[in-house]
Amino acid sequence: MSPLPPANSSTSQVDDRLNIDVSVTHAISVPCGDRWRIYHRLQELMIPCWCPEDGSLRIEVQNSMDALLLRSVMQQFVASRQEMVNWLERCWDMD
Repeated sequence: MSPLPPANSSTSQVDDRLNIDVSVTHAISVPCGDRWRIYHRLQELMIPCWCPEDGSLRIEVQNSMDALLLRSVMQQFVASRQEMVNWLERCWDMD
């Protein structure tokens, strides 16, 4: 008979899948006014980013959690009001 896995083993497996190290740097083009607000928000979330002289915003995505946070931050700045309303309604409809 094999020993039973720890009670929280499924949780740790999910956490392991969410924290896969990939470390990819992306350069994105955003309006100048939004660039600094996005930059500061990513800094608050401890996601490495910088603004080189070419005017782009470079972001280092180190794991899947960083990717999710980046998507969330970008959505706040680039999505239309209707897109945000639709997203919120989908969240409310989930059980």
